[in-house]
Amino acid sequence: MFAIIGPTASGKSNLALELAKEFGYEILSLDSLSIYKEIDIASAKPSKEELKEIKHYGIDEIYPNEEFNVAKFIEIYKKIPHEKIIIVGGSSFYLKAMIDGISQMPPINKEIKEKAKRFSFKDIQQIDPLYANKISQNDTYRIQKAAQIYLATKLPPTEYFKLHPKIPILPQIPIFEIEISRDKLRERIKKRTKKMFEMGLIDEVAYLEKKYRDRRLPSLKAIGVKEVLDYFNGKYNKDELFEKIVTNTARLAKRQQIFNKTQFPQKISAPLEKLKEIIKRENLS
Repeated sequence: MFAIIGPTASGKSNLALELAKEFGYEILSLDSLSIYKEIDIASAKPSKEELKEIKHYGIDEIYPNEEFNVAKFIEIYKKIPHEKIIIVGGSSFYLKAMIDGISQMPPINKEIKEKAKRFSFKDIQQIDPLYANKISQNDTYRIQKAAQIYLATKLPPTEYFKLHPKIPILPQIPIFEIEISRDKLRERIKKRTKKMFEMGLIDEVAYLEKKYRDRRLPSLKAIGVKEVLDYFNGKYNKDELFEKIVTNTARLAKRQQIFNKTQFPQKISAPLEKLKEIIKRENLS
């Protein structure tokens, strides 16, 4: 088992598919948008033919109005029946969580979930200032998780995590990163965004909005989706929409590159055209 990481549009998926075909591997997707059914174009997920040719996990697992988090991602991983897997995608946070492990959450019922939604960052500061110092005041996911832990256990999250330490899932895994310049990556992002438009991105988002009618869903806040929704509101014309998606995708790619640089010090990095041979030599020989 090994992982291929890199910024969005850098060529990870195609490289993983090539290696999977050549060496008989299956693929676990690290993409936080491909997890959703019906979001095919905006997520740039593999084609139906590619999905038939190579078994993929972590793709088309849930519907856009269903909740997803790292614990559920780890559940998907644990159900894979063997270890001949290439882990690939831009959401490296999931890979980091698997390497470091996560703490077991207490049982959370619907009543607790509803109560937790009313908690603010200031509430968490009062309950657990140590935990609050480690998160952003705009991080609604972690604020609600902290509130859920407190409501379920009557313990501040910091104390709960001391009693329930993280258990690593993948303590050691070879990680290979695609190196790419900002200029080259932006050109790849432009080409991919153009392809999304040609495939019907706007129609896909129109379908999603009509079916789910809730723009607050995390799946409808993803890059490529939220910009089209703004386009529907008259915020952009089509040319401006294209440029906005390209710009926001490039910003995401920059954040991904910074995360990968700081969180995976033992990775092997190389340009796309060289990485395949390095992986074959280091991991598949």
